[in-house]
Amino acid sequence: MQPTATVLVYSNNASTREQVRLATGRRPAADVPAVEFVECATLPAVLKELDRGGVDVCVLDGEATPAGGMGVCRQIKDEVFRCPPVLLLMGRPQDAWLATWSRADAAVTLPVEPVEFAEALAGLLRSRRAVGA
Repeated sequence: MQPTATVLVYSNNASTREQVRLATGRRPAADVPAVEFVECATLPAVLKELDRGGVDVCVLDGEATPAGGMGVCRQIKDEVFRCPPVLLLMGRPQDAWLATWSRADAAVTLPVEPVEFAEALAGLLRSRRAVGA
């Protein structure tokens, strides 16, 4: 059986979560594992899944409400032991400084552009595998 990677997708918007799933497909690149998604629409659900463990990468919607992905990213980087890498979805390219503040490992803009998104996600999956987590 092929190994899989678990990607947590946080957005209160079902359309944004769908964009992420469609842009990823079964796997974002040939050299990374197939992906299984865990979808969360609320901050408590994100925290519960991270506490459960097994998440390889988080994709957080910076435009989510009421808890925006940038604040969620900063919170989990502070509170979650061995926090998985985070790919942040930003509303505008000008928000890149906020992605840096939030300590996101990578960021792309909304709406999700499939090639850019898949490359960013594959890069985080590769880095996760390289550190042996």
